[in-house]
Amino acid sequence: MRNKVTTLDEFIIQKQQDFPFASGDLSSLLRDIGLAAKIINREINKAGLVDILGSTGTTNVQDEEVQKLDDFANNQLIFSLKAGGDCCGIASEENDDFVPCNPSGKYIVTMDPLDGSSNIDVNVSIGTIFSIYRRISEVGTGVETADFLQKGKEQVAAGYVIYGSSTMLVYSTGNGVNGFTLDPSIGEFCLSHKDIKTPENGKYYSINQGYRSKFSKGLNEYLDYCQGFSDEKIKPLGLRYIGSMVADVHRNLIKGGIFIYPSMQGNPKGKLRLVYECNPLSYLVEQAGGKATDAKQRILELQPTELHERTPVYLGSKKMVEKAEEYINKKK
Repeated sequence: MRNKVTTLDEFIIQKQQDFPFASGDLSSLLRDIGLAAKIINREINKAGLVDILGSTGTTNVQDEEVQKLDDFANNQLIFSLKAGGDCCGIASEENDDFVPCNPSGKYIVTMDPLDGSSNIDVNVSIGTIFSIYRRISEVGTGVETADFLQKGKEQVAAGYVIYGSSTMLVYSTGNGVNGFTLDPSIGEFCLSHKDIKTPENGKYYSINQGYRSKFSKGLNEYLDYCQGFSDEKIKPLGLRYIGSMVADVHRNLIKGGIFIYPSMQGNPKGKLRLVYECNPLSYLVEQAGGKATDAKQRILELQPTELHERTPVYLGSKKMVEKAEEYINKKK
């Protein structure tokens, strides 16, 4: 006899006590995001059959080429969140400025609609990243930039959807991390990974070593350590770098590992966005027992000063992040 499955909607209702202050609004927001993710997943799965692969011919505020699926995912999430009515504003990596919604909404959403755009056309895992904050402006008035420039520790929920061999939604409301796999036979996200705990140590490190000549001396010494070339004799770690942050972080969250996108010569703040990528994924990693820093300070303590601000990031298994910090901050 098949065990009863718990759907995302059922789980959210069961866990309503995790956020009693929300009066159901936060639950509705999470369901709105889940619905949009199903529609995005449908388009991704038929991407080679319809005219949705390739570039739109435009660039976003990051000066990155916008893919057609980027554009579709962004529009679908904005439409779904606006239709739900519980969101007062949305900030997206794909938009220059925030998008105002329902003035009576209590929450703002920040998102990277489709992380890993460079992998879209080659059928490699990509994802959606999101985070939710309570607004700090007065309910009933227009949303303000300050609502989106809160420290990551103020998030009330964060998560990602990974579109891969299966489609999973992983999220936290500050009481642990749970993962849901989309069952295409019933069209529902079903609880598959309950109370995810990331190992304190792992076998993998994820970094684009093609830029190694631009890394700091301390980081290069840490990479020597990872490869077994240092005085500290360890079994070499496996290098795994997909180029989709969601995919790399998801693997390391489950298996144990560290993801790194550092500062480097000519790019002192790295590449990744604090508001759209680093804050939500750092929140999840911490909730699963891991650690996330910029090598000096906890990511969730960083104060954003602009919507598209970038930051170096080291996140994953706690002991691995601490070892990386040790090398990078070693006195010369």
